[in-house]
Amino acid sequence: MKRFLTKSYAALIYLFLYAPILILIVFSFNASKSRGNWAGFTLKWYIELFQDRQIMRALYYTMIIAVLSAVIATVIGTAAAISIHNMRRLKKKIVMNLTYIPVVNPEIVTGLSLMLLFIFTNFQLGFISLLLAHITFNIPYVILSVLPKLKQLDKNLYEAALDLGATPLYAYRKVILPEIMPGIVTGLLLAFTLSVDDFVVSFFTTGSGVSTLSIIVYSMARRGINPKINALSSLLFLTVLILLVIVNFRSGENKNKE
Repeated sequence: MKRFLTKSYAALIYLFLYAPILILIVFSFNASKSRGNWAGFTLKWYIELFQDRQIMRALYYTMIIAVLSAVIATVIGTAAAISIHNMRRLKKKIVMNLTYIPVVNPEIVTGLSLMLLFIFTNFQLGFISLLLAHITFNIPYVILSVLPKLKQLDKNLYEAALDLGATPLYAYRKVILPEIMPGIVTGLLLAFTLSVDDFVVSFFTTGSGVSTLSIIVYSMARRGINPKINALSSLLFLTVLILLVIVNFRSGENKNKE
């Protein structure tokens, strides 16, 4: 009985969380603009979505920024994680606490702080400022993805490679990086997902003429619910869901190998 109640409670929680999203996805195929009645199945809103130049332009900026910020943040975050791993205990604690702050900090604080920084330094808000902002908030997540793999690494591997005549750079490239690659890939996918999904930081750090999909959804919703928003939101949800499933699958696969 207790087990049944526990499962029922969990099912109700997930139903409460995901029922609105499921309704949104269903109504993205509704032939009527009204949300109160079902007028039949249609793909009209998806076709109109891909014919909307504003949305396609926002999709272009979203994908470019997500890919660039994820790759750059992964390179910087991986190098930072290796450096943090080699620090002494006290320094490592201090740096790790600093790394956790952007993760637990409210996004509105991060976005507003970056906007004030750009304005203070007379940096023009636009594509570059948006890209720098996404790189900034992605780096801690990459560090936290790579560090666990470094902790599991055999400390003697690097020293053994040096003893066999490898240079430090060659040892890192051929010995360390392949061992921590699952963590790097996880960090890359997580950074890409967070970048695609972000609204608050993007809203504060973008300039005129540069909009991401999340900003477009917000601006369209203010003018009234358009069925194209349902279609766009459905595609965003499915994209993020697929990426998260891949991340979790890779994490589970790595744990099984260990």
